[in-house]
Amino acid sequence: MTTTVKDMLDTFPADLGGVDREKLVRCIEACLACAQACTACADACLSEEMVGELTTCIRTDADCADVCAATAAVLSRRTGDDTRVTRAVLQACATVCGVCAEECERHADRHDHCRVCAEACRRCERACNDLIASLA
Repeated sequence: MTTTVKDMLDTFPADLGGVDREKLVRCIEACLACAQACTACADACLSEEMVGELTTCIRTDADCADVCAATAAVLSRRTGDDTRVTRAVLQACATVCGVCAEECERHADRHDHCRVCAEACRRCERACNDLIASLA
């Protein structure tokens, strides 16, 4: 299956800097999906009757969405890529995704949006760690 992420990377006129193309595509897609899931989860939390009990979840969702969106953007810019920066951004993203997943998992039995969000965070965390492991 082709995706816009893959299609765009395929049009890049220069070498991608030795990065594993498939893992890069998977990571960018996971970051974008996680950012959307976290944004939607935070919004759903705001609609819950017990919103006061979900403030940490809302904040963590918002932080994770921002970090995932920034990571996708950094990974999409391949010109002049510095592996040290890429690795640092990926590590930060994996960390915040793990924290967000843990928080959402605390509420997953009561709120399906938290379950879905936690799953997206875990996928993104794995994709970031897979890409980190493949970097030279």
